[in-house]
Amino acid sequence: MVEDFQSWLESYDLEKLFSDKRDKETIDKEMFLFVRSNDFDNYFSYDGDLGALYEKEGTLLRVWTPTAKTVEVWTYADDSIKKPSQKIAMVQKPKGIFEAYLPGDQHGTIYVYKILFLNNRESITIDPYARATTVNGTKSVITDLTRTNPDGWGDRLPAFGLPEEAIIYELHIRDFSISETSGIRNKGKFLGLTEKNTKNPSGISTGLDYLIDLGVTHIQVLPMFDYATVDEANLTEPQYNWGYDPLNYNVPEGSYSSNPFEPVNRIVELKQMIQTLHDNGLRVIMDVVYNHVYDPKDQALERTVPGYFYRYNADGSLANGTGVGNDTASERHMMRKYIIDSVKYWAKEYHLDGFRFDLMGIHDSVTMNAIREALDKIDPSIIIIGEGWEMTTPLPEDLKASQKNAQAMPRIAHFNDSIRVALKGSDFGDEKDRGFISGKNYQEDLLLRNIKGAMHLSSHSSYVDPEQVIQYVEAHDNLTLYDKLLRSNPNDSEEVRIKRHTLATSIVLLSQGVPFIHGGQEFLRTKEGVANSYNSPDEINQFEWERVTTFQKSVVYVKGLIALRKSEYLFRLHTHEEIDAHFTTLSENFNIVAFSLENEGKKYIVIFNANRNDTVFRVEKGKYAILVEDNQVFLERKAEAAMMEKILVKAHTTSVLYAENQNKKNI
Repeated sequence: MVEDFQSWLESYDLEKLFSDKRDKETIDKEMFLFVRSNDFDNYFSYDGDLGALYEKEGTLLRVWTPTAKTVEVWTYADDSIKKPSQKIAMVQKPKGIFEAYLPGDQHGTIYVYKILFLNNRESITIDPYARATTVNGTKSVITDLTRTNPDGWGDRLPAFGLPEEAIIYELHIRDFSISETSGIRNKGKFLGLTEKNTKNPSGISTGLDYLIDLGVTHIQVLPMFDYATVDEANLTEPQYNWGYDPLNYNVPEGSYSSNPFEPVNRIVELKQMIQTLHDNGLRVIMDVVYNHVYDPKDQALERTVPGYFYRYNADGSLANGTGVGNDTASERHMMRKYIIDSVKYWAKEYHLDGFRFDLMGIHDSVTMNAIREALDKIDPSIIIIGEGWEMTTPLPEDLKASQKNAQAMPRIAHFNDSIRVALKGSDFGDEKDRGFISGKNYQEDLLLRNIKGAMHLSSHSSYVDPEQVIQYVEAHDNLTLYDKLLRSNPNDSEEVRIKRHTLATSIVLLSQGVPFIHGGQEFLRTKEGVANSYNSPDEINQFEWERVTTFQKSVVYVKGLIALRKSEYLFRLHTHEEIDAHFTTLSENFNIVAFSLENEGKKYIVIFNANRNDTVFRVEKGKYAILVEDNQVFLERKAEAAMMEKILVKAHTTSVLYAENQNKKNI
């Protein structure tokens, strides 16, 4: 019990306990067990603000390090000077807190913490709550964040509509603009997403203008916090990484700024990017990676409270459910607080509109629900999505933030790998595995259940509503869909390959749930067969903007499907009850999936034909307008209905019919 633990603390001299003359290995082991105990977690839990609390009159520095004997703040006149200009002793407070007050305007002051622990080990560390850093994130910088706001930086955007109205487009800052074909000046930078009137060599719009024209609603950006695997001081050297290597969680990545040596530059330019996207009707989702750290020994969290922030196996080794060497322990009070504080900071300070949680299944559902609750107080329309994979981490199964436990996390969405596999085949093992779009048999029922918002799938998932379902066929991980089709259908002509590809994208965009497009998917992006391009060169990862010209018909088709989805609520129903009431299955065999959506006064019939041959599909006799056929969208045809009782659906294509004033169902 905490009361007993408190009595124990009061009756023992911790400094004496952990610094006597026993061997260091024994002392370190006892310290580790002490920190890992539930009593420690409960007793030292702290809910106040941490980090550099700036005011013009002075800054209060506050750090949580319960196993410290003493803590000093070391300040520096310049990042290039190794010797600190000041060493200031911090004052110990209850709950493991140490504080120091620096009078006067400290904007731009560089600092680190020097910690002496109870076991006489020492640590020099950046502030875990740092919001600005020197180049490569080695030292903290006190910052007046009001000085980082660009002109016109005001409040958040008004709340977004229902989650199902979102159409998410995933991109990497560098990929998007680094190619010579982009026509963008600020290549590979935050500012690259602020430029207008950019064109590829064929004169077709690129960059920001392209995104606006495409019609997506949310831009999901691969990690743009400070990560460890690009040297910000040597950007003239070829370097590339996706960014899933966390260093400083609350600091923007410096390699995406025009001057990583200037601490506020990256903050200003990221805000300029977000502001520009917002001004043009695009919202921003940030990819966050709280599930692990890059270097578990040399990370600020570990260097302030060794042994506390990670999850461990019974033998004392680091858990490795992530597969990258460590798992953070979100179930511990101060790790949970850290994640929540960080997410709130990004949402408030940078006006972000959503968060994508990498390997969310590592986290616990209590933490994820607490994040949802915290963001609701800022803006209930902030989107939370994540990879709810089942991870082999030492956390009780019923507490994991996984697809299987989705019902325990309402309004938190999961990537639906079931529709991905049903459409194109598995991404793992046999890369030649096929799915529905390649004519694999007996996929129709599974695909149809996914199209209905992943209803009644299996014990694998338990979605409460379609807003919990991210519908996708391609993301930054694994082979692009184009490259997958090259592997699984090597004998296809390019014409057939394009049709299979656009069929998959049309199914994603016309499914219930939240559609997700990998950047470049609409122009059949290739990574030259590289499945895991996390550190591949630009030649592999960059947007080849000339493909927009080559595959212009596909781009226009995807744009049309987006417009169709946005124009009709029936394609984005909000509950499973609504789907059951307005969705009718018409076919689910012989490589055909067809259904109708109807309410009072209107009806849509959607037919997906994955056969190599054209198919005649019979419909209830009536007047219909053909809105989609042969990879083209014709929204203007709604008023051009003609009597029909059958339609010819071309091979590997989608057809959509529209009728008015037939059967009536109310929404």
